Amino acid sequence: MASSSRRVFVVGVGMTKFEKPMTRDWDYPDMGREAGTAALKDAGIPYSMVDSVVASYCYGEPTSGQRAVYEIGLSGVPIFNVNNNCSSGSSALMLARRLVLSGQECIMALGFEKMERGLSERYTDRVSPVKRHMDHMVDIGADRGLIRNDMNAMTSDVIKLFAYAAREYMKKYPQTTFDDFVKIAYKNRRHGVNNPKAALQRATSMESIAKRMTLSYPITAGMSALTGDGGAAAIVCSEDFVQRYNLQNKAVEIVAQHMVTDMPSSFDQSFMDLAGYSMSKKAAAMCYEDAGLRPQDVDVIEVHDCFSCNELFMYEALQLVPEGHGVDLIKSAKWIKNRQDGHVCQLGGRWVVNPSGGLESKGHPIGATGLGQCAELVWQLRGEADRRQVEGAKVGLQHNYGIGGAAVVTMYKKYGSPQQGQVAAKL
Repeated sequence: MASSSRRVFVVGVGMTKFEKPMTRDWDYPDMGREAGTAALKDAGIPYSMVDSVVASYCYGEPTSGQRAVYEIGLSGVPIFNVNNNCSSGSSALMLARRLVLSGQECIMALGFEKMERGLSERYTDRVSPVKRHMDHMVDIGADRGLIRNDMNAMTSDVIKLFAYAAREYMKKYPQTTFDDFVKIAYKNRRHGVNNPKAALQRATSMESIAKRMTLSYPITAGMSALTGDGGAAAIVCSEDFVQRYNLQNKAVEIVAQHMVTDMPSSFDQSFMDLAGYSMSKKAAAMCYEDAGLRPQDVDVIEVHDCFSCNELFMYEALQLVPEGHGVDLIKSAKWIKNRQDGHVCQLGGRWVVNPSGGLESKGHPIGATGLGQCAELVWQLRGEADRRQVEGAKVGLQHNYGIGGAAVVTMYKKYGSPQQGQVAAKL
């Protein structure tokens, strides 16, 4: 890989409130305008300073990015449209960072999505890009057909894949119980109470989560992220830009970032690997190596909890604990009161995972999700997360995954905080 001595920073973030689909009268240009304008305001810069835009979405026609960005301004800058399933937002962030590494000064990453109540595929006259994954799921032992007659094939297959991954995990590590997945969902729902941008902002009992409709054992509706409508954005820039415009108090550095796509292990004999476990593990390992940091240096984490079982898998993929010990973290959960009179759940005496409420509380507008995670970590590292604040947070870690497939892991550091073994950024 080529390397660059340039450092890259996020200096502005913004997001809409994520909404349940079809509950608010708006369209994707409205989402893009609201999120992008908020990010520019947060950075304290005008749109005229932006050199390029990377727009992420999945449910939309070509050049939807242009249509959304034109609500903010008509400056003639390059606009790139990105579609990488549920990791689209982080893919936009990654391309924005790489544009800065290649020489540009200020980039906007903008994600948005207008969804239905469920997942879907529009083009049925050609092979599905996830057909190989779903066919392999059946080849290694999953039942054929829909898990529920009122679901389409895409929604059913995604739930089924993670359910079989959870069963695989429970069989391999029998100390794991159904109640452990319930506890993770409860944690995220409770965190969501303090997030004004979350679609769900009410506490849910563990009993309610456990007794909600079973979609495919061990996954209940209470352990699942709802689809959503919304937008999120980040302003990404060089260190020279930060210093020229005195943005040090806004700046959070992206110290490492990697995307890993499917490997031979994805199509071997593991449902977990088919659902992104090994991809995520490899991306995280490369981030730790690039940043010269360890899991113990991380304070706050946003992971892709499309289902609560996937959060459990990520405890191990992100190297918080050895394989088979992810359940130890949720069993160690302790609620800590912060200075803003809110409570966050600390795991392993060290980490707070998904203080935003995660996808399970915020909702999952696919193109915006990764940038919503970025916004939360920037707020956390600046100390601006209000009742969700993780006290003293200096290092943040983000995981975003999309079937088809791409796992993106990003590591952030508070501007000016010490960093071990800093290495050149890699393109």
